[in-house]
Amino acid sequence: MFNQNLYLKEAGYDLLSLWRTPAFFLPAILFPVTFYIFFGIVFNFSSGSSQYLLVSYACFGMMGPAMFNFATAVASDRAHGWLTLKRVAPMPLAAYLFAKFFSSLVFALCIGLILFVTGGLVAGVELHTWQWLALLLVLLIGTLPFALMGLLLGLCFSDKGAPAVVNLVYLPMAFLSGLWLPMQFLPETVQYVAYGLPAYHYAQLAHAVLGSSQGHSIWLHVAALVGFTLLLTVIVRWRYQRLSH
Repeated sequence: MFNQNLYLKEAGYDLLSLWRTPAFFLPAILFPVTFYIFFGIVFNFSSGSSQYLLVSYACFGMMGPAMFNFATAVASDRAHGWLTLKRVAPMPLAAYLFAKFFSSLVFALCIGLILFVTGGLVAGVELHTWQWLALLLVLLIGTLPFALMGLLLGLCFSDKGAPAVVNLVYLPMAFLSGLWLPMQFLPETVQYVAYGLPAYHYAQLAHAVLGSSQGHSIWLHVAALVGFTLLLTVIVRWRYQRLSH
Protein backbone atom coordinates (compact mmCIF):
# COMPACT_ATOMS: atom_id res chain seq x y z
CA MET A 1 0.00 0.00 0.00
CA PHE A 2 1.33 3.43 -0.96
CA ASN A 3 2.24 5.52 2.09
CA GLN A 4 2.73 9.14 1.07
CA ASN A 5 4.07 10.25 4.45
CA LEU A 6 6.75 7.58 4.38
CA TYR A 7 8.03 8.79 1.00
CA LEU A 8 8.00 12.42 2.10
CA LYS A 9 9.81 11.69 5.36
CA GLU A 10 12.49 9.66 3.62
CA ALA A 11 12.96 12.45 1.07
CA GLY A 12 13.15 15.07 3.80
CA TYR A 13 15.75 13.12 5.78
CA ASP A 14 17.85 12.52 2.68
CA LEU A 15 17.75 16.20 1.73
CA LEU A 16 18.69 17.21 5.27
CA SER A 17 21.69 14.88 5.23
CA LEU A 18 22.95 16.50 2.03
CA TRP A 19 22.49 20.03 3.39
CA ARG A 20 24.68 18.96 6.28
CA THR A 21 27.40 17.93 3.82
CA PRO A 22 28.89 21.14 2.36
CA ALA A 23 31.60 19.09 0.66
CA PHE A 24 28.85 17.77 -1.62
CA PHE A 25 26.57 20.70 -2.36
CA LEU A 26 29.07 23.60 -2.51
CA PRO A 27 31.16 22.17 -5.39
CA ALA A 28 27.99 20.95 -7.12
CA ILE A 29 26.52 24.47 -7.09
CA LEU A 30 29.64 26.61 -7.52
CA PHE A 31 31.42 24.60 -10.22
CA PRO A 32 28.97 25.17 -13.14
CA VAL A 33 28.22 28.74 -12.01
CA THR A 34 31.93 29.61 -11.96
CA PHE A 35 32.42 28.04 -15.38
CA TYR A 36 29.54 30.06 -16.78
CA ILE A 37 30.78 33.34 -15.29
CA PHE A 38 34.23 32.86 -16.78
CA PHE A 39 33.38 31.49 -20.23
CA GLY A 40 29.88 32.86 -20.73
CA ILE A 41 30.38 36.35 -19.30
CA VAL A 42 34.01 37.34 -18.65
CA PHE A 43 35.49 35.70 -21.76
CA ASN A 44 32.48 36.19 -23.99
CA PHE A 45 34.00 36.36 -27.46
CA SER A 46 30.88 36.18 -29.62
CA SER A 47 27.32 37.46 -29.55
CA GLY A 48 24.81 34.92 -28.39
CA SER A 49 27.39 32.77 -26.62
CA SER A 50 26.10 33.79 -23.18
CA GLN A 51 22.70 32.31 -24.01
CA TYR A 52 24.18 29.21 -25.62
CA LEU A 53 26.57 28.55 -22.75
CA LEU A 54 23.84 29.19 -20.20
CA VAL A 55 22.00 26.15 -21.54
CA SER A 56 25.17 24.06 -21.83
CA TYR A 57 26.41 24.76 -18.32
CA ALA A 58 22.92 24.30 -16.91
CA CYS A 59 22.94 20.80 -18.42
CA PHE A 60 26.44 20.21 -17.08
CA GLY A 61 25.52 21.45 -13.62
CA MET A 62 22.17 19.74 -13.25
CA MET A 63 23.19 16.26 -14.35
CA GLY A 64 26.03 16.29 -11.81
CA PRO A 65 24.00 16.07 -8.57
CA ALA A 66 21.96 13.19 -9.96
CA MET A 67 25.08 11.16 -10.73
CA PHE A 68 27.08 12.03 -7.61
CA ASN A 69 24.21 11.81 -5.13
CA PHE A 70 23.20 8.34 -6.24
CA ALA A 71 26.71 6.98 -6.77
CA THR A 72 28.29 8.18 -3.54
CA ALA A 73 25.26 7.67 -1.29
CA VAL A 74 24.40 4.18 -2.57
CA ALA A 75 28.05 3.07 -2.49
CA SER A 76 28.37 4.37 1.08
CA ASP A 77 25.13 2.71 2.16
CA ARG A 78 26.35 -0.58 0.69
CA ALA A 79 29.70 -0.32 2.46
CA HIS A 80 28.17 0.44 5.87
CA GLY A 81 25.32 -2.06 5.64
CA TRP A 82 22.53 0.51 5.41
CA LEU A 83 21.38 -0.71 2.03
CA THR A 84 21.12 -4.26 3.36
CA LEU A 85 19.09 -2.99 6.30
CA LYS A 86 16.75 -1.05 4.02
CA ARG A 87 16.26 -4.11 1.83
CA VAL A 88 15.05 -6.24 4.73
CA ALA A 89 13.08 -3.43 6.39
CA PRO A 90 9.36 -3.02 5.61
CA MET A 91 10.10 0.33 3.94
CA PRO A 92 9.74 -0.07 0.14
CA LEU A 93 12.90 0.34 -1.89
CA ALA A 94 11.03 2.82 -4.08
CA ALA A 95 10.93 5.26 -1.15
CA TYR A 96 14.71 5.08 -0.85
CA LEU A 97 15.18 5.74 -4.57
CA PHE A 98 12.54 8.47 -4.60
CA ALA A 99 14.33 10.25 -1.74
CA LYS A 100 17.65 10.23 -3.62
CA PHE A 101 16.07 11.50 -6.82
CA PHE A 102 14.09 14.17 -4.97
CA SER A 103 17.27 15.46 -3.31
CA SER A 104 19.02 15.50 -6.68
CA LEU A 105 16.16 17.49 -8.20
CA VAL A 106 16.27 20.05 -5.38
CA PHE A 107 19.97 20.69 -5.93
CA ALA A 108 19.50 20.69 -9.70
CA LEU A 109 16.75 23.27 -9.27
CA CYS A 110 19.04 25.46 -7.15
CA ILE A 111 21.79 25.25 -9.76
CA GLY A 112 19.40 26.03 -12.60
CA LEU A 113 17.85 29.03 -10.85
CA ILE A 114 21.25 30.49 -9.90
CA LEU A 115 22.44 30.14 -13.50
CA PHE A 116 19.20 31.64 -14.85
CA VAL A 117 19.47 34.65 -12.54
CA THR A 118 23.14 35.10 -13.41
CA GLY A 119 22.45 34.84 -17.12
CA GLY A 120 19.46 37.17 -16.99
CA LEU A 121 20.86 39.87 -14.72
CA VAL A 122 24.59 39.80 -15.49
CA ALA A 123 24.92 38.34 -19.00
CA GLY A 124 21.83 40.01 -20.44
CA VAL A 125 20.15 36.78 -21.57
CA GLU A 126 16.57 37.54 -22.53
CA LEU A 127 13.99 34.79 -22.92
CA HIS A 128 10.23 34.61 -22.89
CA THR A 129 8.67 33.42 -19.65
CA TRP A 130 7.52 30.20 -21.30
CA GLN A 131 11.09 29.54 -22.49
CA TRP A 132 12.52 29.90 -18.98
CA LEU A 133 9.87 27.55 -17.62
CA ALA A 134 10.11 25.03 -20.46
CA LEU A 135 13.91 25.03 -20.24
CA LEU A 136 13.81 24.39 -16.51
CA LEU A 137 11.28 21.57 -16.94
CA VAL A 138 13.33 19.87 -19.66
CA LEU A 139 16.48 20.17 -17.60
CA LEU A 140 14.88 18.67 -14.49
CA ILE A 141 13.13 15.76 -16.21
CA GLY A 142 16.23 15.04 -18.27
CA THR A 143 18.30 14.22 -15.18
CA LEU A 144 16.58 10.83 -14.79
CA PRO A 145 18.99 8.76 -16.95
CA PHE A 146 21.96 10.33 -15.16
CA ALA A 147 20.44 9.41 -11.79
CA LEU A 148 20.17 5.82 -13.03
CA MET A 149 23.76 6.00 -14.23
CA GLY A 150 24.86 7.15 -10.78
CA LEU A 151 22.76 4.42 -9.16
CA LEU A 152 24.46 1.80 -11.30
CA LEU A 153 27.92 3.10 -10.39
CA GLY A 154 26.94 3.12 -6.72
CA LEU A 155 25.86 -0.51 -6.97
CA CYS A 156 29.08 -1.53 -8.72
CA PHE A 157 31.87 0.36 -6.95
CA SER A 158 33.02 0.91 -3.38
CA ASP A 159 32.32 4.05 -1.38
CA LYS A 160 35.91 5.21 -1.95
CA GLY A 161 36.02 4.35 -5.63
CA ALA A 162 32.57 5.57 -6.70
CA PRO A 163 33.30 9.35 -6.66
CA ALA A 164 36.43 8.88 -8.76
CA VAL A 165 34.60 6.68 -11.27
CA VAL A 166 31.77 9.22 -11.52
CA ASN A 167 34.30 11.92 -12.41
CA LEU A 168 35.86 9.63 -15.01
CA VAL A 169 32.43 9.24 -16.62
CA TYR A 170 30.87 12.65 -15.94
CA LEU A 171 33.62 15.03 -17.06
CA PRO A 172 34.64 13.34 -20.35
CA MET A 173 30.98 12.79 -21.24
CA ALA A 174 30.26 16.48 -20.66
CA PHE A 175 33.18 17.55 -22.84
CA LEU A 176 32.44 15.09 -25.65
CA SER A 177 28.76 16.14 -25.62
CA GLY A 178 29.60 19.79 -26.28
CA LEU A 179 28.71 21.09 -22.83
CA TRP A 180 32.01 22.92 -22.35
CA LEU A 181 32.57 23.99 -25.94
CA PRO A 182 30.05 24.22 -28.81
CA MET A 183 30.06 21.12 -30.99
CA GLN A 184 31.30 23.04 -34.04
CA PHE A 185 34.58 23.73 -32.26
CA LEU A 186 35.21 20.04 -31.62
CA PRO A 187 36.78 17.57 -34.10
CA GLU A 188 34.36 15.85 -36.44
CA THR A 189 35.14 12.46 -34.88
CA VAL A 190 34.05 13.76 -31.49
CA GLN A 191 30.77 14.93 -32.98
CA TYR A 192 30.00 11.36 -34.06
CA VAL A 193 30.89 10.03 -30.61
CA ALA A 194 28.47 12.54 -29.08
CA TYR A 195 25.50 10.88 -30.79
CA GLY A 196 25.98 7.86 -28.52
CA LEU A 197 26.05 9.86 -25.28
CA PRO A 198 22.94 10.72 -23.25
CA ALA A 199 24.39 14.10 -22.25
CA TYR A 200 24.44 15.19 -25.91
CA HIS A 201 20.75 14.42 -26.43
CA TYR A 202 19.93 16.01 -23.07
CA ALA A 203 21.70 19.22 -24.11
CA GLN A 204 20.13 19.24 -27.57
CA LEU A 205 16.64 19.00 -26.11
CA ALA A 206 17.43 21.95 -23.85
CA HIS A 207 18.89 23.95 -26.73
CA ALA A 208 15.80 23.19 -28.81
CA VAL A 209 13.73 25.25 -26.37
CA LEU A 210 15.82 28.29 -27.36
CA GLY A 211 16.21 27.33 -31.03
CA SER A 212 19.97 26.78 -30.68
CA SER A 213 20.12 23.01 -31.25
CA GLN A 214 21.94 21.38 -34.16
CA GLY A 215 18.68 20.91 -35.99
CA HIS A 216 17.97 17.21 -35.48
CA SER A 217 14.44 16.09 -34.69
CA ILE A 218 13.37 16.65 -31.10
CA TRP A 219 11.84 13.18 -31.10
CA LEU A 220 15.22 11.68 -31.97
CA HIS A 221 16.68 13.13 -28.77
CA VAL A 222 13.61 12.11 -26.75
CA ALA A 223 13.83 8.56 -28.11
CA ALA A 224 17.54 8.41 -27.32
CA LEU A 225 17.03 9.52 -23.72
CA VAL A 226 14.10 7.15 -23.24
CA GLY A 227 16.22 4.35 -24.69
CA PHE A 228 19.12 5.12 -22.35
CA THR A 229 16.69 5.26 -19.41
CA LEU A 230 15.14 1.89 -20.21
CA LEU A 231 18.52 0.25 -20.81
CA LEU A 232 19.93 1.60 -17.56
CA THR A 233 16.80 0.50 -15.68
CA VAL A 234 17.27 -3.06 -16.90
CA ILE A 235 20.97 -3.08 -16.00
CA VAL A 236 20.34 -1.52 -12.57
CA ARG A 237 17.63 -4.09 -11.83
CA TRP A 238 19.97 -6.91 -12.85
CA ARG A 239 22.82 -5.54 -10.73
CA TYR A 240 20.56 -5.00 -7.72
CA GLN A 241 19.31 -8.58 -7.88
CA ARG A 242 22.90 -9.79 -8.05
CA LEU A 243 23.61 -8.16 -4.67
CA SER A 244 21.53 -10.82 -2.96
CA HIS A 245 23.54 -13.68 -4.47
